[in-house]
Amino acid sequence: MFELAQGLAVAKSRQDVAAALAFLDSDMVLEGPAFGTRAKGLAENEAALARFFKSFPDYNVVLSGHANDAETLICWGEARMTMTGDRFGVTPNGKRAELPVFIRFTFRNDLIASEYFFFDLSALCAQSGVSTDQVRQKLFGEVL
Repeated sequence: MFELAQGLAVAKSRQDVAAALAFLDSDMVLEGPAFGTRAKGLAENEAALARFFKSFPDYNVVLSGHANDAETLICWGEARMTMTGDRFGVTPNGKRAELPVFIRFTFRNDLIASEYFFFDLSALCAQSGVSTDQVRQKLFGEVL
């Protein structure tokens, strides 16, 4: 399981969407709660990854640890990424953010069936020099 997750991390760190898709089951579900996103199936995952890499063209993740049972793998590590563009309705400062990440994977057919990618949106916004409230407004239509 960890080898699949590590391979996916390497492909994503190269922003290689085609290579990343090779690790995914055809019904793969990718959830990013920080952005309120959910993609199911290869076509939606391809679009979600392309959109993510457009916003974070230098994305890099290093997995530093993991734990698993027979069905689930949890990984943790650090993601480094620079927010670019206007997808989030703000103008970022161009500085690279460094964020702890936690990722839960499940598997089917010797491929990744789901990925739940968690990081702190407020930490990303603070390091990118933008308002979390403005980003949440753009993403979710409301500020909590």
